[in-house]
Amino acid sequence: MFKNYIKIAWRNLIKRKVFTAINVLGLAVGFGSSILIYLFLSYHLSFDNFHHNSDRIYRMVTEEHRDDIEYDPSVPPAFAKTFKADYDYAEKVAKIVEYDGLVIDVEKKGVTNKFKKDIVFAEEDFFKIFNYPLINGSNKISLSAPNTAVLTKSMALNMFGKIDVVGKTFVLENDKTIEITGVLKDLPKTSFLQTEVFISFDNIKDFFGFAGSESWNGITTNLKCFALLKPNQDISTIETALLELPKKHRAKSKNKHVYKLQPLSIMHLDPVYGGLEPTLLWVFGIIGLFLIIIASINFINISTAQAFYRSKEIGVRKVLGSVKKHLFWQFLSETFVIGLFALLLGIGLAILFIPAFNDLFQIQLASIDLWDIRFIAFLSLVLVMVSFLSGSYPGLLLSRIVPVLALKGKLDHNDTGGATTRKVLVVAQFAISITLIAATLIISRQIDYAINTDLGFDKDFVVMVDIPTDMESIPLKGLKERLAQIPGVENVSACLSSPGGATSNWGTSVRYNNKAEQEEFSIEIKAGDQNYLKTFDIPLVAGRNFFENDSLTEVLVNERLGEKLGLESAEEMLGKKLQVSGDIDVTIVGVVQDFHDTDFTHEINPVFIGARNSWFSELAIKINHSNTALTLEQIGEQWTNAFSEYIYEYRFLDERVAEQYETEQRYLSLSKVFSALAILIGCLGLYGLILFYVGQRTKEIGIRKVLGSSVGNILTLFSMDFFKLILIAGVFATPIAWYLMEQWLQGYTYRTQIHWWVFALAIVSIMIITLITISYQTLKVAVTSPVKSLRTE
Repeated sequence: MFKNYIKIAWRNLIKRKVFTAINVLGLAVGFGSSILIYLFLSYHLSFDNFHHNSDRIYRMVTEEHRDDIEYDPSVPPAFAKTFKADYDYAEKVAKIVEYDGLVIDVEKKGVTNKFKKDIVFAEEDFFKIFNYPLINGSNKISLSAPNTAVLTKSMALNMFGKIDVVGKTFVLENDKTIEITGVLKDLPKTSFLQTEVFISFDNIKDFFGFAGSESWNGITTNLKCFALLKPNQDISTIETALLELPKKHRAKSKNKHVYKLQPLSIMHLDPVYGGLEPTLLWVFGIIGLFLIIIASINFINISTAQAFYRSKEIGVRKVLGSVKKHLFWQFLSETFVIGLFALLLGIGLAILFIPAFNDLFQIQLASIDLWDIRFIAFLSLVLVMVSFLSGSYPGLLLSRIVPVLALKGKLDHNDTGGATTRKVLVVAQFAISITLIAATLIISRQIDYAINTDLGFDKDFVVMVDIPTDMESIPLKGLKERLAQIPGVENVSACLSSPGGATSNWGTSVRYNNKAEQEEFSIEIKAGDQNYLKTFDIPLVAGRNFFENDSLTEVLVNERLGEKLGLESAEEMLGKKLQVSGDIDVTIVGVVQDFHDTDFTHEINPVFIGARNSWFSELAIKINHSNTALTLEQIGEQWTNAFSEYIYEYRFLDERVAEQYETEQRYLSLSKVFSALAILIGCLGLYGLILFYVGQRTKEIGIRKVLGSSVGNILTLFSMDFFKLILIAGVFATPIAWYLMEQWLQGYTYRTQIHWWVFALAIVSIMIITLITISYQTLKVAVTSPVKSLRTE
């Protein structure tokens, strides 16, 4: 029986090639898009689930309670030792420090090769908490002694050309000779760490003394602390016990700490502590569902539209003994055949676009992921659901046809599904497309607003170059003078980071004007020399620039500090004393205009700017826009002459600012792609309906032309039917899109506004696309001779 259904279904599909092609292509695009979204969601939901005992691994994090609450994915350096010694909750506790861009020298065949790599300084127990095995399958990783390291297999091959490198050495930052004690298997692509070089934690004091200390007086986000808890621990009990630690070690601080335990399973998807926003996954999951729904709507519309022409076939079948059940399964079989072809084509499309998808999102999907048992189950479920949902309604309608009416040709379109059902489904299609277009426009406006709005400093044509970590041996003053003499260079400043360097923010406690207690809020340190204001074009609003001395004595602050202190004018701060980090006493000599020291999701912070050489980690070089390539080359020559043992790299500041919104830009790109696909699928369905409507109304068009109607009148007649549906769809889509985007914009302190014209533009865009879709077929019939049109029926 089933074989017969399939055979008849195949014959019917071959008979109606155009409509079959439209259905297959529409469903294929929907399937292909949904497959990519499924792989994308699976990738992000599978992070760090490969570790043994992953349900007992936690990261220790901190809530910092000042005038508001800040969330830090770290704890003070002393926390790990105290938690391990004073409490009996964990089997293992370990710290790591992530350090960016250190230089590694490797000698191979008499030639020294240099690499600039991100390094993780790790305690040995870190590898007993996490499942990062050696290539021989053991977990006996030795990092207890200083100047030891383990590499990943890929890094070993990159550095030495082989993996048998235990006992070999490399030089770190032209100073420390490091011995390799093991080679790790390459870290899984879904690991929160993607570092290839791990060095003994004992070496961190050579690069970042605070992270290697036993201090309770601050937090650096570079340091992470992990614990493998003993079985059956109650997290709330542990967190309650940890409330005693700040009282004991930080009693005098206004920055009240609350230590929490963050499960490894949610680290990747916890935006509070820097993870990915899980709402984004839901959004794209819904978009994938929408694409399937739109393709299914196309199938239903075209099938019900064709039902009128298949009524005699149904009538004959019923006269010959077919019952409703047989007819119903016959049409489901047709749907299944279409769905199966579409699915196979969709898989091919997905495989074709996986490389581009990976490039866009910087992820590592592979076609082999398509053969995972869960993925096969997902595809099977989608195929069955789409076949049933798309085929059951037309099947039910056709199986209810009365044979006598069908054979006499007395059926109308209400008997075969009716125009009302099709209109409702088309409205749903248009509403989804309008929502996606409006959302894409609003996201694009917000990102454009964040990147192109005046940030309070000049980010254009500013080149940022790292300064090596060994500050004592750096001839910084001489280098700045030589760089300033390059014809294309306008200003040079040594600094801790750029004004908007969110990745290098340094918040600390502040005591104003010799008050007895610290302020409730923190202040951000922006270390920079006298040229800092000129280089970044930050205007002074009161006072003067500071003078550079051997010690830090004079500083600038921003207007925001005065607002937090409740002062009425910037001038009131001039000459006042500040104490920062508990022991640095300085005088305010100038006040600068507020600038965005972090991204637009956060408020502008109180900031002070002062010069201390030991804080400098970058050079900011303002260049002019003429002959940029030559200027950059000359900067590189001077930098390399000064630091011949290091690797020269540079970044433009505007690129760095844009990177703060890199995630949003990637998702915007995905929104654009899938919005375009939703429109494409919808247009395929519209084209199919137009073929049906034009074929149905060919005689009507001929009569209208005989009576004097122009081609424009006929095109307007057809277009208005769809424009009315678009306007109805707009009425439903506008409040939905507005609500969703308003919720998304709540995450930004500084945001664009949602204007009415965004929704109007989305509706007009759909109207134009619809007009283009229906014009060809309508005009084709409209310009045909009335005599030929009247003979058609």
